[in-house]
Amino acid sequence: MTKRLIKIVALFAAVAALMVVVAGCGTEAAVSKANQLTRIKNEKEMIWGVKADTKLFGLMNIKTGNVEGFDIDMAKAITKRIDPKAKATFIQVTSQTRIPLLKNGNIEGIIATMTITPEREEVVDFSKPYFNAGQSLLVMKSSKIKNIRDLNHKGATVLGTVGSNSVLNVKKFAPKARVLQLQDYAQALTALKSGQGDALTTDNGILYGMSEDNPSTRVVGGTFTKEPYGIAMDKGQGDLKNAINKAIDEIHADGTYNKLIEKWFGNVPGFDWRSLLND
Repeated sequence: MTKRLIKIVALFAAVAALMVVVAGCGTEAAVSKANQLTRIKNEKEMIWGVKADTKLFGLMNIKTGNVEGFDIDMAKAITKRIDPKAKATFIQVTSQTRIPLLKNGNIEGIIATMTITPEREEVVDFSKPYFNAGQSLLVMKSSKIKNIRDLNHKGATVLGTVGSNSVLNVKKFAPKARVLQLQDYAQALTALKSGQGDALTTDNGILYGMSEDNPSTRVVGGTFTKEPYGIAMDKGQGDLKNAINKAIDEIHADGTYNKLIEKWFGNVPGFDWRSLLND
């Protein structure tokens, strides 16, 4: 074997060894699917999938480098009630990536403005609802659109995001409208402001967060659907589901829930946050 050939063989062997190491690291990074509640209590950590582009629920604070919002605070409160010594760790997800990351074992719970639907329940398990949202519309202040019915005609364009059930709802309530799906809320909002669509649709809480930062827009039409948010877990994690549901009950009972609702939604203009409080 020539010296050149020996060097080539050695190079391929090194690359192969590196690939094995990388693959091993990826396996270790994934969460075990055995009994995730046991892992959380043993390792004092719960890994959550959260959004980082959704004001009021989960938004990256560029000054601190931390994701902040109602979903984040709920995740922390739930984690502490599952195990007082455990910490909540956050991985950023989008509407498209959240379920794949859960099924791959990278996260143990999704708390990311995720509506409980029959279609999703075939793939994941949900906790009891922790937030009652409803789909609405965001339009420019100069728009004459008042509700979803005003969009039910040819030539109307409604903006949404990929992986959201909001798009399917538009087809039910305004079947004649064209739906344009963008990758995330930032792109959808930019499209609305540049005139590429007549309205942007998603859940009301998310839209009020957008409107607060964009005074040239407004939320209209009230809500035309019911969108109960749930925490998603992988199938077969009954112990974890029971623990999360118990934690949600405790958060309501001890007053924490009302405090978080007021903290995140109490000063949002036009948002009926009091309707979300415990009786």
